[in-house]
Amino acid sequence: MHIVEIGESTQQATAHALREAVFVQEQQVPAELERDALDPLCRHVLALDADGAAIGTGRLAPDGKIGRLAVRADRRGEGVGEAMLRRLLAIADDQGLRATYLHAQLRATALYARNGFVAHGPRFVEAGIEHRAMRRQPGAAFAIDDLQAAVDATVTLVHGARRALWLRSRDLDPGLYDHPEVLQALRRFATAGRDGRVQVLLQDAAAAQRGHAPLLALAQRLPTVFAFREADDAVDRAFAGAFLVSDGGGYLHRPLGHRFDGEAAVALPGRARQLERQFAPVWERSRLCTEFRALGI
Repeated sequence: MHIVEIGESTQQATAHALREAVFVQEQQVPAELERDALDPLCRHVLALDADGAAIGTGRLAPDGKIGRLAVRADRRGEGVGEAMLRRLLAIADDQGLRATYLHAQLRATALYARNGFVAHGPRFVEAGIEHRAMRRQPGAAFAIDDLQAAVDATVTLVHGARRALWLRSRDLDPGLYDHPEVLQALRRFATAGRDGRVQVLLQDAAAAQRGHAPLLALAQRLPTVFAFREADDAVDRAFAGAFLVSDGGGYLHRPLGHRFDGEAAVALPGRARQLERQFAPVWERSRLCTEFRALGI
């Protein structure tokens, strides 16, 4: 498989045929919605197999919107969509676009989250299919205003982690780290076979245990991935904030741990390293959560 940018009318016709097969015939999108006036203005890519047959296509609009990402049915699950997405992001970088965005079908949000896109806003129906808006702005922080925004940022950070996550929380933040989408992302990270590690530093371990935090149950099944400690030093226990840091260079920082507002970034490694360095010495002088041993943690 290789990805090429479309430069000939014959390739454009091939892309349209593939889009029609996927969107119109398979997903029942009305044909008049699949084609639009933006097509001639967009940059298009094709994924070709070893024999030169088209197996996927996608496009980038002048305003940074990525769309019409389609993969032939018999070649799904092989990374074709992700390869095309990364090529389109490279084209966006070459064009100097500081941000990209898209409307993601719900079943594809994890793909985009792995590549730095953060969901925002409610679900909506487009061409009869449920979607969420997602955006990507590397090198910049953005505001987190409420619980849903914190959930969306957390999902992207976990999906974007390579091998390590550092989490500091008072009591595993009910509403956030027990959210099904966050737990699903953490489960996927922990079972990806990359020797991943999640270090969780708590202010109040007893509260998390009394609340039967679902993350504890997940950690019970995956004890080699998750490690828990509780801040023991008086100064450390007075820390009011909470944060999540990914070794992918992203973070979510909340100045007040009992609230969900704060700021996040998916690719701001300097700030992420600052938070990691802040985490490390506190982790070393904190106590192991031996009371979790009965849970197998």
